[in-house]
Amino acid sequence: MKAITLLTDFGLKDPYVGIMKGVILSINPDAHLIDISHDVEPQDVTEGCFIIQEYAPFFRKGTVHLCVVDPTVGSKRRAIVVTHDGHFFVGPDNGLFTLLLDSQSKIYEITNTSYMLGRVSHTFHGRDVFAPVAGHLSLGLDPAALGEEISEPVRLADIHPVKKGRSLTGRIVRFDRFGNAISNITAASLNAFHKGRPFSIQVAGLRFGKLNKTYSEKAHTCLEGSSGYIEFAAFKDSIARNRSIRKNDPVTVRLTPP
Repeated sequence: MKAITLLTDFGLKDPYVGIMKGVILSINPDAHLIDISHDVEPQDVTEGCFIIQEYAPFFRKGTVHLCVVDPTVGSKRRAIVVTHDGHFFVGPDNGLFTLLLDSQSKIYEITNTSYMLGRVSHTFHGRDVFAPVAGHLSLGLDPAALGEEISEPVRLADIHPVKKGRSLTGRIVRFDRFGNAISNITAASLNAFHKGRPFSIQVAGLRFGKLNKTYSEKAHTCLEGSSGYIEFAAFKDSIARNRSIRKNDPVTVRLTPP
C-alpha cells in the first residue's frame, strides 16, 4: 500500500480535493491518501514550494506527492513528474518544485495520454492529469513511461536570500496558522553568514540581536522554526496582524560592531 500525499490551494469548500481522491482510488483502491494541506494561499506557488520542502523528507522513499498550485492551468506550462531522493512529485512545471531540484533529480514531462483521463479539461488538470498519474505511479509505473525527460524545468527566481557585503537580505515567504511570519533564511545560512560575530535581524520595524529558543520568551520573538527557517512570532498573538507584516516584506541581517 503506497502513500500519496496531497498539497493544494483548493480549500475544502468545493469538491475538487474529493474528486482527485476519487480518481486516484479508481486507479489504485489500496492507495493510502494523506492530506498535507489544502490551504496554501490561492495561486501562491512560492508558499507551496516551501511547504513541499518542509514535509516531504518525513515520508518514506517511494511516496508519491501530488502537488497542485497552478495559476496557469490550461496554458502552455508543462505537466511534470520530478523524481528526487526516491520520491515522486507530480504537478505543474511552474517552479513549485524549485527547492527539490538537484543534480540527482530527474524530470519527465507528462505527455502520454494513456495515463490521463479520457477528456482533459483546460481548467482542472488536478483531476484529469495529475491525479491519474499519481495513481499509476503508486502502482509502480516507471515515470519514464509518461513522457520525455527534460533538463530545464521552471525555477522560481529570487527564492534564496542574497548576501552583499555585511548584510544578508531575505524576505517573508509564508505565514502559519498562528500568524507566525516565516522567512526564506535558514538558520544554517544565518550561521554561515555571521560565523559567531554579532548581528542584528530586522523586519517590519523590529530588531533582534539574537535568536530565541521558544515562542514564549518575549512579546516578539525571532527564532529558528521547526522547518529550519528563521521566523518571527508574537506570544499568544499573530505577528502578521500585530505588526502588519506581509509576504515579501524584507528581512535583513547585518553584522554589527562587537
